[in-house]
Amino acid sequence: MAVLLAPVIRARLAAEVERLRPVAGDVTWVAPDNFHLTLKFLGDVEAVRLDAVTAALTAAAEGAAPFDLSVRGLGAFPSPGRPRVLWAGIDEGAGPAAALARRVDDALVPLGFARETRAFSGHVTLGRARTPHAVPGLADALGGEAAFGRQAVERVALMRSRLSPRGARYTELVGVPLAAGAPG
Repeated sequence: MAVLLAPVIRARLAAEVERLRPVAGDVTWVAPDNFHLTLKFLGDVEAVRLDAVTAALTAAAEGAAPFDLSVRGLGAFPSPGRPRVLWAGIDEGAGPAAALARRVDDALVPLGFARETRAFSGHVTLGRARTPHAVPGLADALGGEAAFGRQAVERVALMRSRLSPRGARYTELVGVPLAAGAPG
């Protein structure tokens, strides 16, 4: 379950990846067309369950109002000193995105999906280190509060992820609008 990013934000993030590429070697970078905000990762879902998952996503979206989202700043999990994931952060809209992630999580529990145990940390994955190790200069390269753009979030998407040697490729299976009349 994801929020797809506007083309202008994806382009700005792609430029940032090009700036980081020489500093952060041994990283598998996400293709710019695949940049998104994950609300919930489901793993492998059998085709026979897709209708039920879509219905749960629709129910979660019906109670959520559209909101604005801005992408700002860079960071790394677990730390810039030993990065595993390089990311761009969510600034404006972090609260509504977290609330929407909880709604999606709640809607999927009755279908047998495990409840998320960690607090939602809205981010856009830019790349994954093949092996976590110290990267000199990365913390400085990630510093600052670069702004990558702002967009309205009016829908969420159920995505399929296919892994390949070049990284994951994402395909939108279904898009669901957020309820325009829902309380904000």
